[in-house]
Amino acid sequence: MDHTKSRQAFDAAKKSIPGGVNSPVRAFRAVGSEPVFIASAKDQFVEDVDGNRYLDFICTWGPAILGHANPEVLDAVRRRMEKGISFGMPTEIETRLAEKMHSMLPYVEKVRFVSSGTEATMTAIRLARGYTGKEKIIKFNGCYHGHHDSLLVKAGSGGATLGVPDSPGVTPGTTKSTVICEYNNADEVRDALEGGNVAAVIVEPVAGNMGVIKPGDGFLQALRELTERHEALLIFDEVMTGFRIHRQGAYGLYGVTPDLATFGKVIGGGMPVGAVGGSAAVMDWLAPVGPVYQAGTLSGNPAAMECGLKTLEIYERENVPDHIQAVSGHLANGLADICSRHNTVSFSVQGGMFTVFFTGTAPSNFPEVAACDMERFRCFFQYMLEKGILLPPSQYEANFISFKHTKQDIDHYLNALETFLSAN
Repeated sequence: MDHTKSRQAFDAAKKSIPGGVNSPVRAFRAVGSEPVFIASAKDQFVEDVDGNRYLDFICTWGPAILGHANPEVLDAVRRRMEKGISFGMPTEIETRLAEKMHSMLPYVEKVRFVSSGTEATMTAIRLARGYTGKEKIIKFNGCYHGHHDSLLVKAGSGGATLGVPDSPGVTPGTTKSTVICEYNNADEVRDALEGGNVAAVIVEPVAGNMGVIKPGDGFLQALRELTERHEALLIFDEVMTGFRIHRQGAYGLYGVTPDLATFGKVIGGGMPVGAVGGSAAVMDWLAPVGPVYQAGTLSGNPAAMECGLKTLEIYERENVPDHIQAVSGHLANGLADICSRHNTVSFSVQGGMFTVFFTGTAPSNFPEVAACDMERFRCFFQYMLEKGILLPPSQYEANFISFKHTKQDIDHYLNALETFLSAN
């Protein structure tokens, strides 16, 4: 494939944008190459500026659950924008999207819309601290909740430790109240909670930011029991998993009800939208009803609300979850067959998310993911790109399936994977 125009676009971007990208993973550094620049997208395909067409398993990192450029969504957003893009005032479309979310997720009695998943988790953490009057937050190694300071931390050595900054510019004082536990280790959470003064436990119920890692049997249930016992809130970060792993997210899949949940990606349909929702008793601690402050000029932007509402309406009408489950089931069966012949790879599939890991046993936490063969993944990514298949450019990222992906698309992916593994 010719990537001349992409290289030229990247060179131009680096002159005016740090690293040439507006989100680090897009730079393709983890796979030792330069990014392709996308010109257009339709259904399950994207096309770059050089005219190369790719079967897309990034799906905008999750939002494109209907596929790209759904005509109904585009028409709805176009009609809304003709009335004005933003007012900085309440609109009825905000209420309609909130009502739609409540109808699909009964525990989300009230919701506050923001403009990103990072804003949503930041608001949830502040709300949990304000509501409980406590200070500490427990998060898990390898679970990413946005780039705000208090959660941009990594684990220290051994067990549950106080977080240390994971980026220059994040002060130790900002993260001193963040406690890190290992994902799928409820005993560490119990010990941390017994230390006292914990406002909340925040977790990706199915991890997606270290590849797709499922919760072990009873793990989420243990978090629910432990947080209730210690009068802390349980926060599900469903920015990635919401409406993707199940039509009701982790709540529907695992039967565990969080106190708060954060959303993004799918609920914006590709527009910048995030949300935090939960019981009215907790949510009403937010200003202007309660004392916990949060605000945003573009929160509830009408064009973004319309995009998200129409996406969810189509999602329900077309029974999108069942289609995706059928396609992902076909994928899981194919991957199981391939991994039975190639014992140096493993996989995880959950609803519309999946990861192939370059290690013989499917990981259950971040250290096990970090032990994967990253060089082999790099070669795999480059091989698939040249075969016209666009994957997330990191072993630590989830792949996504949309409503437009077919079993034939999956067979194309599986055949390419089999060929790569047989030769490498």
